Parts: sequence; C-alpha cells; structure tokens
Amino acid sequence: MSITKTAMITVCGRPNVGKSSLTNALVGEKIAIVSSKPQTTRNRICGVVNRGDTQLVLVDTPGFHKARTRLGDYMVGVVRESIADVDAVMLMVEPIPNVGAPEQLLIDRLRTSNVPAILCINKIDTIHDKNELLAVIAAYSAAYTFDAIVPVSAHSGDGLGELVEVLSKYAVEGPQLFPDDMNTDQPERQIVGEIVREKLLRNLNKEIPHGTAVEVTRFVEREDEVIELDVTIYCEKASHKGIIIGRGGEMLKRISSQARQDIERFMGTKVYMETWVKVKENWRDNMNFIRSVGYRE
Repeated sequence: MSITKTAMITVCGRPNVGKSSLTNALVGEKIAIVSSKPQTTRNRICGVVNRGDTQLVLVDTPGFHKARTRLGDYMVGVVRESIADVDAVMLMVEPIPNVGAPEQLLIDRLRTSNVPAILCINKIDTIHDKNELLAVIAAYSAAYTFDAIVPVSAHSGDGLGELVEVLSKYAVEGPQLFPDDMNTDQPERQIVGEIVREKLLRNLNKEIPHGTAVEVTRFVEREDEVIELDVTIYCEKASHKGIIIGRGGEMLKRISSQARQDIERFMGTKVYMETWVKVKENWRDNMNFIRSVGYRE
C-alpha cells in the first residue's frame, strides 16, 4: 500500500521517561540510544513508522531539563524548536499522580503553541493497581485538556497499537517524507557514534559519561562489505581518560566490544573498529566543538 498521508509528531518529556525506548519500539529497530541515565539523547532524532497508507515521523527530543552548560542550552533549545511546526505533540510522563515542574513547563509551552497534544503515560507495566493510573490521568486532565490520553509500556509493548491509531488521526494528505526502507534521518556515522556513547553511559558511573563526546573520524566500506571504523572518545579530564581506558585497557575493550556488536546488528555486516580516548577540557561549553562532533543546529 502506498503512503498518501503523513504526520510529524514531537515526542517530549523529562529525561529518562522512555522517549527513546518508545521511538525504538514503534519503529521496530534501535535508532535512538537508551540508558538509565538522564540526558542520554542530545540531538533531535526522527523515527519513521509506516502503517498502511500513513507515515508517522516521530521527532524524539532530548529530555527537558535545566541547562547548566552550552550543550545543555542547545538540548533545551532543540526541545523548544521541535514543538513548533508539527502536526501534534506527544507529552510522555511516568505514572506519577502529580504534575512535575518539567511537565508543567512543557504544558505551558503547549498552551501557547496551539498544537494538538496527546498525553502518553509510559511504564504502566510498573503499576499494580488500576486506581493509581486513574489518579495520574486525573492529575494531568486537571492541568491541561489533552486530545487523548494513552497509557503504554514501551518495555512490554502494551498500548502501542492504540497509540499508533491515535497518532495516525493527525496525518494529513501529502507526499511520503521518507522512503520505505528508511527508518531514521540519522546518518549512519552519527548512529555509530551514538551507539558508542550508549556503551559509555551504561558502563561508567556518575558524571563521567555526560562529559564524553564521540566522533567517528573514519568510516570506510570495503569491497568485501566489511566496515572499518576509527572512533575517538573525548572526555573533559585526564583522570576520566584513565577511568574510560581502565586497568590494562579493560574498560575500553568492554565498551568497544559491546558497541561493535550493536553496530554490526544495525549495519548487517562485519565491523572492524579502533577506538581512542582524548582529553578535551570544557568541551560542553565550546559550541564549535559541539557542532564538529555532529550536534546539528
């Protein structure tokens, strides 16, 4: 069936609410990295979902938070801009029966944007009493008049079919935005760098992963279809470099091995990857550097 309708949907919410997990679940492939740490997503990522004659383009945004660095300012700016010029906005929240400060800020933004809004309550697999869910719905219904409220679990898949049906209602007649075989607007080089950064987030403690950036300096597809990668991990302090490399290089080997396995799954071919770690002090406040490692305006 050919695509005749499209809808651009912004997915917004506080850090770690499950925006990237939901986008991956709906797309059916990992296009956005996921970790238990806040501010995992730094860029705007489009996930493409084709259902029947409709193409949904989900704009996965960084979690809305109080910025403390130039990178933080950039991430908050991405969220603000992504709420404009779309067909609908989906506010994702956890099943907590009160409206938190980040959610209230986003609701205030919705109120002035005149964009249709859906409330998506994620992580319902963690609720054991349905009355808890009713309390969450009541709290958000009192704060804003949403077009629809859809409880889901990105983890278990519950409610995802209903969510797609609701989002499809905002599709408008128009040309297909992405070809059938394309499920994201992220360049392959960018996705490779993000997969490496995910492994940093999952293997390192506390603030160190947030002080890292990843640049793919070499991406070569050989004639035998093997991909050769050179990857540089930047960190802010020499002491962090030692922790990332680990005793005898053990930590860097673990991060590289986990990343390579995911990259091979994504690319569908064998990958050879060499990884380096370099110190770049205060890079999160250097906009030229932030742009150079792939964060787009």
